Parts: sequence; C-alpha cells; structure tokens
Amino acid sequence: MKQTSPGDKILSIDIGGSHVKATILNHEGALQMEYEKIVTPPSPKPKQLVEVIQTLVKAFPVYDKISVGFPGYVKNGVIFTAPNLGTDAFKGFDLAKALEKALGKPARVVNDADMQGLGVVDGKGFEMVVTLGTGFGTALLSDGYLLPHLEISQLPIRKGKNYDEYIGEKALEKEGDVKWNKRVKNVIEILKKVFNYDTLYIGGGNARKITFKLDANIKLTSNRDGIKGGARLWKEDTREHLITSKKNQ
Repeated sequence: MKQTSPGDKILSIDIGGSHVKATILNHEGALQMEYEKIVTPPSPKPKQLVEVIQTLVKAFPVYDKISVGFPGYVKNGVIFTAPNLGTDAFKGFDLAKALEKALGKPARVVNDADMQGLGVVDGKGFEMVVTLGTGFGTALLSDGYLLPHLEISQLPIRKGKNYDEYIGEKALEKEGDVKWNKRVKNVIEILKKVFNYDTLYIGGGNARKITFKLDANIKLTSNRDGIKGGARLWKEDTREHLITSKKNQ
C-alpha cells in the first residue's frame, strides 16, 4: 500500500470511550485544523461507530489517508478486544476495511495508546506511554518504533480488579480525586519496577487530575499531541517495523 508523500493530508481519528475526536494532519503531523469531537454512543455496535465517524468528518477538508486509534487490541486493522466499548460486538470486526468502504480512502487502525505514543515520544531509548481516560491504555516504544502491543489494562492488580477497574473513569468517579491519585501513584511505581522505562508519558483526559509530583523522566501529554501520531502511522519506516513486530508475535 502506498506510503505518504509530502503533499498528503491524513484524517487522524482517536476513538475513546466518551468521545470520538478527529482532525486533519499534514505529512509531518502538523494540525491543519482544530480537532473536533462527537460523543461516543454507549456500547455502540460497529456499524453505529462507523456512522458516528462519518457524521463527525462529513464537513472536513479533503484528505488522502485515514489513521485511527481504537481502545482495544487491534491486529492488521481487525479488532480483537474492546474492553470499554463491548468486546463481544467488536471482536473480529475489520474496522480498517469498514472505514475504507465508508470514507473511500485507505485506512490504518492501531490501538489508541499506540497511536498516541507515535505522536508524543522523543524516539530515544525505551519509552512508555499510558493514557488515563475511560480505561487505562499503554504503549511501548524502542527508539521511536512501536513494540508489539500488550493489553496491560486487563491484567489484575488488586482485589480482583484489573488496571481499567483500578484507575479508570469509573474508579475516579467512585473513589474521588485523592484516593484515585494514590492509586495512580501506586501504578507508576509498579511500571517503574516492571518496565524500567527511560521516559514515561502520561496522557488521556484524566492526566490533568494528577496532583502529586512526577519524576523528572515522566511527562504529561495532551490529546492534541497524541492525535499527531496519525501521520507517523503512515511513514514507511514505522509501518515496516509494525509489520515485522506482528510477524514475530
């Protein structure tokens, strides 16, 4: 499939549990318009989600390619899990193919934290990206290249809870900011010991609610920065590494 050329415009879409966000990027990832968003329907069916995206981008300027970050495990554009949207409905759904048919442009779909990682990392050493939103997203990168995706959010952490349940949106609403911050701090300590990252990036809508002091090698990022990963997803070197990683799984 053709890679990007300098004149290409990329429709970059971030699908979240609460909103679907989108913008147009140039070849280098610079925003060509302010990103817009629309509410994600509760427990949407795949067809409904595609229709929501069509509605959101209907009046967008012309674009050449589509990049999508999806909150779950994705392989070759096909959804395997969707913890916060409904795995049963989405399992086996080829979202890339569905969007190509609906929007008429070539599409690539990856995990949402993976796409955010491509947009925010410095590309130096072993970097980890986590997103604090409806759930808990993670991405791992080595010298700027995505490593095979791991659904760390579904691992147990305490008292029968997985990471999604421990520090996701519902936990924040139930436990309040103070207790939630203690939990996030605990999770960061675990990540330090398990991954020994060089840099940790924290994004997602709830990252702004962190009140404790972060280590020098931890950076807060915005959705605006993360959605820029949609451009890198179409760069040849990144795509080749993604394909190689999948073959070695």
